[in-house]
Parts: sequence; C-alpha cells; structure tokens
Amino acid sequence: MNYQQAYEKLEKYGQLQVLKYFEELTEEQKNELITQIAETDLDVVAACAHKETLNVKGKITPLASMQLDEINVKKEEFNSKGIEAIKAGKVGAVLLAGGMGTRLGSDAPKGVYNIGVTRDLYIFECLINNLMDVVKLTDTWIHLFVMTSDKNNDATIQFFKEHNYFGYKEEYVTFFKQEMAPASDYQGKIYLEEKWKMSTSPNGNGGWFVSMKRCGALDIVHKAGIEWLNVFAVDNVLQKIADPVFVGATLESGCAVGAKVVKKNAPDEKVGVVCLEDGKPSIVEYYELTDELMNAKDAAGNPAYYFGVILNYLFRVTDLEEILERELPLHIVEKKIPYLNEDGELVKPEEPNGYKYEALVLDLIKELNTCLPYEVERNKEFAPIKNKTGIDSVESARALLMENGVIL
Repeated sequence: MNYQQAYEKLEKYGQLQVLKYFEELTEEQKNELITQIAETDLDVVAACAHKETLNVKGKITPLASMQLDEINVKKEEFNSKGIEAIKAGKVGAVLLAGGMGTRLGSDAPKGVYNIGVTRDLYIFECLINNLMDVVKLTDTWIHLFVMTSDKNNDATIQFFKEHNYFGYKEEYVTFFKQEMAPASDYQGKIYLEEKWKMSTSPNGNGGWFVSMKRCGALDIVHKAGIEWLNVFAVDNVLQKIADPVFVGATLESGCAVGAKVVKKNAPDEKVGVVCLEDGKPSIVEYYELTDELMNAKDAAGNPAYYFGVILNYLFRVTDLEEILERELPLHIVEKKIPYLNEDGELVKPEEPNGYKYEALVLDLIKELNTCLPYEVERNKEFAPIKNKTGIDSVESARALLMENGVIL
C-alpha cells in the first residue's frame, strides 16, 4: 500500500485524523504507519455506530452440567480415556496470555507477575507447574501454544527463556501473536498512541484460533496429530490443564467442546453462565443476566443458571476449522485508552474514554451444536487473579494456593 491508497482507505471510513502528523515523520515511521493502515480492519470501528444492534440475545434456557457426583462415579473410566488420548499426542494446550498486568499495577505481561511471598513464584510458573503434573502422570510432553500480543510478545518470550521455560521442554512450546484491533473514542474515531501508530489492543480472546492459523501454529497442530486443544486463561493459577478426567469426559460425551464450570458463590458473581440460546449452547455474561435469570429454578428447585465458566475449554480442532471462515460476533467494550491529545502529548486516562473491539472465546461455543459443561471443585481449580486486592485478587489466589499445598 502506498500513501494515496492509505489516504483513500482512511477517507472511506472517516479516519483521516490518523495522518495528522504524517509530514513530521521519518521515512521509517511513515512506512510503519502505512503498513499498519493496510493491515487494520476498519470495519470493526464502524460498528460502534450501531452497537445497540450487536449481540442481541435469543431465547435463553438452562443447559444441565455434568456435576461432581456423576463425574466421581465414572472418574477412573474418564481418566483412563483421557490418558490414552494424551499419550497418543491428541491433546494440545493453548495459553491465552496477550494481556498486561495493568490492574495489578504492572506494565509487564500479566503472566510475569510475582505472587510469591517467601520465594519467587510467577503466574506463568504456576501454570507450567500445573501442566507438568500431567506430563509426569502420562510420561508425555504436551504441546503448549502461548498466545501473546503485539504489546507483550518480546517480553513474554524473553521471560520464558530467562527462566528456562520453568523446566518445560522448549521444543514443545510455540509462541504466536494475537491479532490487534484499533481503539477509538466514543464517536468511533481511532486514537493515535504514537504519531506514527494507531492505538490498538488485542482483538479479544475469541481470535485465538484464527491467529493460530494465520501465524502457522495450526500447521504444527496438524503435523503433530493434535485433535483437541485445551484453551485456558492466564489469570487462573490453580486450574488443571490437559486434565485427563476432563479430556476423557468430553471425549466420551461426544460433544464438540467441554467447558469447565464451578458453582457460583452468589447469583450475581461476575462469571459467565453456560446455557442454551435458541436451543444451541451459549454463554450469558454476568452483566447480561437479568434478575429473572438469576433467580430462575430448575425442576429440582436448584438455581437454573448455577454454574459459571472459568475460561478453560476443550475444543475439537476439526470443528474449529469448520467455523474459521465465519465472522464471529463483535463486542464493543468501554475501556481506558492511552492517546495523543491535540498537542501530540501522550495521555493515560484514569477513566474510560472510548471503545475496544473484541471477539470472545464464548462466541466459538455459540457456533457449535454441542457442549459439555463440566463441574470442577471451586477451591481446587478456581483462583483467578484480576485485581491486586479483594475479590479475585493476588490475595485471594495466594490463600487458595496455600490451601492446596503450594509453598509461597
């Protein structure tokens, strides 16, 4: 793309402010900006003009979960089936680690945050330790794909190298970058974060599979014969990864995806809820739950929407490939976005000042016909770190790790 083509693309979408400082730039900076313009999907920003029409929910009805009692009855059978699949190389793991530790007071990748008390213990280290439990159990190395972002890729790779991958075999770790989306003000005008760079953010955790394909990581999946991918979030330090019992239960169920869930600790807890939407598996986010849904009961008198997802899913690769070409729903999220003001000075706002545009992993589930919600013990598998203190924090995660025998 040349300057004229970049100009015409921006003009079409009403984004010519992106070229405000163009004449001040070095040749290298000019080329960098034009390349970014060429690679950026500007359609997503245009969606803020009709954001009220996005993601309108269909008819929500309950979807029964496989609960602990049922799992325990068949635990040995599920475990055996899962171990067999892992030993055969059919299971890979995908760590979603594109975010930064901003809410923890850190400018570094979230996974490098040190939660140790008497020793160093990093979030990434906790997750690798959890995966190593299965490696040792099955005597099989599981391929780990780590999704980074434009903002944290180099720092993440460097951190893993400096710590010798925390004992994991380097040849079984593949890093790939998540695609980025532009960030805008409330009128849909894209911010600049540098005079030669549009403000961008990772395009949401739903973009992980298409990002794997575009960067060549999917070729590794095919070559290795991986049939299932266990996708999990960076912030839950207690979760089991490539859990053989979960793998076996999902395989035996015949479902296209398994979703680990926990009993909610309150009707309004900030976790998404597994359900059916117009008869197909779906997830209702906590902020979309009406009072009616929160208080609904099932036939046994229990809460109908009782189980919250913990962002730990097992997807069948062939099903993901079938939905690759479909356009996932777009989520417009209000956020604090650093930007250049009228004087070209970088401002880091303390309050939300615009929108980021994301696809979410839960939308992949909506594209599939079957899903197994699979209950896990909350105190053994759910220790999210979203805040520095309080609920779902470094403090609460430390308490749960100690409860489970992890030395801090």
